[in-house]
Amino acid sequence: MNLFELLAGEDNHPALVTPDGASLTYKQLRENVIQLVSQLNSFGLKRGERIAIAMTNGSPMAISFLAAALSGTAAPLNPKYKQEEFAFYYEDTQAKALITLSELPEAAIAAATPNMKLINARVNTDGSLSFELVKTPSESIESLNTHSPSLNDVAMILHTSGTTSRPKRVPIRHRNLIASANNIIGAYSLSADDTTLCLMPLFHIHGLVGCLLATLASGGTLVCPNGFNALEFWKLVANFKPTWYSAAPTMHQTILARASRNTEIVKANPFRFIRSSSAPLPPIIIEQLEETLNAPVLESYSMTEASHLMTTNPLPPKMRKPGTVGYGFGVEVGIMDTEGSLLPQRSLGEVVVKAPNVIDGYENNPEANATAFVDGWFRTGDQGVLDEDGYLRLTGRIKELINRGGEKISPLEVDDVLLRHPAVAEALAFAVPHKSLGEDIHAAVVLKAEVGEKELLDHCSTMLADFKIPKQIHILEQLPRGATGKLQRLAMAKLLNVGSRE
Repeated sequence: MNLFELLAGEDNHPALVTPDGASLTYKQLRENVIQLVSQLNSFGLKRGERIAIAMTNGSPMAISFLAAALSGTAAPLNPKYKQEEFAFYYEDTQAKALITLSELPEAAIAAATPNMKLINARVNTDGSLSFELVKTPSESIESLNTHSPSLNDVAMILHTSGTTSRPKRVPIRHRNLIASANNIIGAYSLSADDTTLCLMPLFHIHGLVGCLLATLASGGTLVCPNGFNALEFWKLVANFKPTWYSAAPTMHQTILARASRNTEIVKANPFRFIRSSSAPLPPIIIEQLEETLNAPVLESYSMTEASHLMTTNPLPPKMRKPGTVGYGFGVEVGIMDTEGSLLPQRSLGEVVVKAPNVIDGYENNPEANATAFVDGWFRTGDQGVLDEDGYLRLTGRIKELINRGGEKISPLEVDDVLLRHPAVAEALAFAVPHKSLGEDIHAAVVLKAEVGEKELLDHCSTMLADFKIPKQIHILEQLPRGATGKLQRLAMAKLLNVGSRE
């Protein structure tokens, strides 16, 4: 058994749909994937060999990922990387091939090493793909005895975000992906009746598993635009009537901002539910989304090392608790102290998980494995507490907690208070070095109406204890983000050149 078993939708049911309305049925998708795997094998690619993919979002990227994961090991990369970044990831994964669409992006091609095969994906008139080998290393291609991958084979290699250190390689096996896709189907009662709008990038675990694999494994339909475009979103909703979508908080805020201009579409096309993952969603945004879009917003908690989903708030009529990320679906969740002992309910500590969707360990990184894996539990690096109902409340990345003279402050709490001011569109609290306190607290905001720093500080003082009030608020045009849209909380003091330990 392997990933191919997940593509079991009804023959004539649409599987992948493009914004122009072209679609592939499940039968066409299965046939195309088999044909592409055969092509990759004929190019001399073997099981376990890393196949880099650099493409924008869309059906061709989705199909190429499936083919690469079933032929060798897929290594999807952000197509916006610079040449040096592509070169790092090719070397780090020992990539044997690169698949691109129409020989773009150029930086990905330029970074390819002499021993990498270059493969062009060409879109056929019916929307299916074919691969063309455009460059092959000088050694001859040997004929292969190919076998289908097993549950234990590595389907995909991704990297941790590496905000504080070199990115770690995360080998995700077929069995991890199958377990995760099935957990997501169970959590949200996904079925062939569902249509999903894929907004998340398909080089990231959220898009690949939370959107693509979960939808295909449920027999549903995935609408695959070329990435997230706020101006296009409501048009896609009107045309394709998706029953749900999954996105990161910044996308939800952008969608919310444009909802008032699209009230007829909102009313005519209600979502069954809306899902949020990849970063904390402030409770005020949940309230506004539910009120404006008239659909339950289910905040969830996911990581690359868990092949995406760990916990989520459930569908109605079960209880949703804004401010929590719900409870485990197919995943055991615990709280652990620094010594590696599990703590009782309502204790604050490090969130740990244990489940079939969690990886066995990082690749060739015994030091990281010794720290991150304890007695079968994976240490997430997040701090949190389980309440009396087993719902998990996250208080922040342990590395991101602000230690102001011994007082520990969750930046998420400060973010939420700032976002409750009507003039604030986005907010990010962060630590800055301080010579006597060790760390002090600053915040950065993006505004949607005019307001001064003093008014924002006064607003904070009505809702936060004195030691949690930011020392300074920086008003910015935009907040800095990483490749997957994550806010750069840990890098803010350096980026803004604030704070001093002298």
